[in-house]
Amino acid sequence: MALYTVAFILAFLHLANLTPLFLPEEEYHFKQWMLQYNKVYVLEEYYHRLDIFTGHKRRIDYHNAGKHTFSMGLNQFSDMSFAEFRKTFLLTEPQNCSATKGSHISSHGPYPGSVDWREKGNYVSPVKYQGHCGSCWTFSTTGCLESVTAIATGKLPLLSEQQLVDCAQDFNNHGCMGGLPSQAFDYVRYNNGLITEDDYPYTGHDGSCNFKPELAAAFVKDVVNITSYDEKGMVDAVARLNPVSFGYEVTDDFLHYKDDIS
Repeated sequence: MALYTVAFILAFLHLANLTPLFLPEEEYHFKQWMLQYNKVYVLEEYYHRLDIFTGHKRRIDYHNAGKHTFSMGLNQFSDMSFAEFRKTFLLTEPQNCSATKGSHISSHGPYPGSVDWREKGNYVSPVKYQGHCGSCWTFSTTGCLESVTAIATGKLPLLSEQQLVDCAQDFNNHGCMGGLPSQAFDYVRYNNGLITEDDYPYTGHDGSCNFKPELAAAFVKDVVNITSYDEKGMVDAVARLNPVSFGYEVTDDFLHYKDDIS
C-alpha cells in the first residue's frame, strides 16, 4: 500500500508540474495569443510557456491598474522569460559609452511639456525590426539621421542599418554583437555617407562591407553628445533641434513596454 501511495504522489507531482493550475480565462487568453502570433508547442512545452505567459500577463495587468507614466502590454515575446529574451536578443560585446561627456550647449529652458516631431511633418520613419541580430545601435543611428535629413531637406529617407553592421567595425562597433550610435555617427562622418535601405538591404547577419560612395544618401557634418543622465539636455535638444539617438539598458520591465515614456 505504501509503495502505491508513493507512486501515486510522485505521479500527481509530475502531473502538477506538467499542468500548473490556471484560471480558465488565463488559458483562453494564452490560446488567443498563440493564434495571433502563430505559436505551436508540444504538450510539455505548452504548459511551460503558459506558465511564463500567465506570469507576464498578471504583472502587466497589475502594472496597468496602477498609476505609472508608461503602460505595458503583451507582445510576441510574452512566452519568453527575461533570461531567454536577454540571451536571444541582448548578447553584445561589453562597451564603455563614448558619450558620457557632452558637447551639447543647452538653452537652460524653459522646456516644453512634450514634443512630437510626427505632428510637425513627415520627419519620423516607421518602426523597424532588428530580428535576432544585436544591431539596435544601427537602428537608433539611422532613425535619428533619417529625421535630421528630413528636417533639412523635406524628404524622409530610409537608411541602411546593414551598412553599419558590415562596415563600422573600425569605430569600435561589433556588427550583430553590438555597438554605439555615437561611434556609428563618427563612422558615417568619416566615411562620407550612408546608403539607403533599398540600395543596401538589411539581412540581420554580419556580412562583408559593400559600401558604394556614389550611392550615399545621407551625411554627418558633426556629432554632438549629451552628457550621460542629462535628461534636461535631451529635452532641449529634441525640442529645439531634432529627434536624437540615446542609449539605455534594457530591463525586464521593458520586455513588455507598450507606450508612453517612463
